[in-house]
Amino acid sequence: MQIVQGIHQIKLPLPNVALDHVNVYLVEGSNSNLLIDTGWNTPEAFSALEEELKTNGFDFKDISQIVVTHLHPDHYGMAGKIKQLSGAKVALSEIEAGMLDLRYVKLDVLIKKMLQFLGSNGVPQDELPQLSEASLPVREFVIPTSPEIKLKAGKKISIEPFEFKVLLTPGHSLGHICLYEPKRKFLFSGDHVLPEITPNVGLHPQSGGNPLGAFIKSLNDLMKLEVNLVFPGHGSVFSGLGQRIGELLYHHEQRASAIIEVIQGKRKTAYQVATELPWMTDFDAVGFHDMAIWDRRLAVLETLAHLQFLVSENRAKNIVENDINFYQVK
Repeated sequence: MQIVQGIHQIKLPLPNVALDHVNVYLVEGSNSNLLIDTGWNTPEAFSALEEELKTNGFDFKDISQIVVTHLHPDHYGMAGKIKQLSGAKVALSEIEAGMLDLRYVKLDVLIKKMLQFLGSNGVPQDELPQLSEASLPVREFVIPTSPEIKLKAGKKISIEPFEFKVLLTPGHSLGHICLYEPKRKFLFSGDHVLPEITPNVGLHPQSGGNPLGAFIKSLNDLMKLEVNLVFPGHGSVFSGLGQRIGELLYHHEQRASAIIEVIQGKRKTAYQVATELPWMTDFDAVGFHDMAIWDRRLAVLETLAHLQFLVSENRAKNIVENDINFYQVK
């Protein structure tokens, strides 16, 4: 679907997740074309992309460059396949490029790190194997490919008549990027700002030390931009970026308050805190132990991100005892 002149939104199906699709965008230039994100590597997603390209008069060979906002499978998964078919060059932020090998090639190393990490944050021994390996099933939806282009903040990407500026927006992923077109005031936000849901921000071995703090800072940085339209990784194209950022900041402050209440006067692990918080899956409220393994892992990592943010704000403290991390209000 052509949203505005030269920009096509293509919705690709996602398997067995609450979000039923991911948005990829074809930017039509006078001499070349840019694809922003790629979808999961599934037959259904590939067929949907191929059909939509044909409907708009394009073929895979018309794609000259692929920019991936971050390494999560729904955004990066089909990059390798599309590169093979098109000859396009793949671009990632240099931070995401540095994490690629560990995430998709040396998985055994990352799983060991995650096992130790979750154990040190209170996950019971009988749940550790399942939670540490919860991401393994999505590996089948990814064809790893190294980027030809490693992007830094401020880099310009020209697809005449468009010129995009690369914005480093860590939080949802350490090297997440957005693309900003200043003449038209368009923002391609990946998973950094979404119109209907709150992007997951978790603390883990590849997140950086304070991912929620980084997320909040990069949201505030985006507030300084003039933006007419936001092209998100999920959901509809929307306007009113400032209002949406305000809603996200409010959500995280409310969540921080709820966590402070849980650890008020008590010392608890991130796992213990996560079990006492309300959660949403498939847009419905659900208890921690009623969630699927993958959602429970996300919940623990998200809780950790909030706890670390509170520590960085001097609103909570971290106590290590017998190699286990505990948190309480200062």
